[in-house]
Amino acid sequence: MATAAACRFSAPLGLAPLPRGRASAGVVSVVQCGSKISRCVAVRATSGGEGATEEVPEIVKAAQEAWDKVEDKYAVATIGVAAIVALWTAVGAIKAIDKLPLLPGILEIVGIGYTGWFTYRNLIFQPDREALICKIKSTYKEITGSSS
Repeated sequence: MATAAACRFSAPLGLAPLPRGRASAGVVSVVQCGSKISRCVAVRATSGGEGATEEVPEIVKAAQEAWDKVEDKYAVATIGVAAIVALWTAVGAIKAIDKLPLLPGILEIVGIGYTGWFTYRNLIFQPDREALICKIKSTYKEITGSSS
């Protein structure tokens, strides 16, 4: 027990020992006592000074305002938890499918084929691109209810 206390207060990396009652701000000492390595970290918080008052990012303010406007917080929290569980389940299903011998290769070929078809159908010719852009904008207006 006495050796552990002596090790705890011994000098970091062979330097002069730290005072027992107080530690300097930001001091990190690593001391090896036998087979154990002890790490001591001392940090001092100060009030005031430069950078003491940080502004909250704009996205956090927007999220707080949106949360304050919500009437049924319980339902929103439940939907959020359900979304996380659904995402976790989907990731698990994808990992299980990926372990099957032939299915990932077949799905990759299907994905490449669909990408080629979509590109040919909607992106190569200008009238098709314009129609796709109009469809995307109209769908966006339907979802958001905005007129822009």
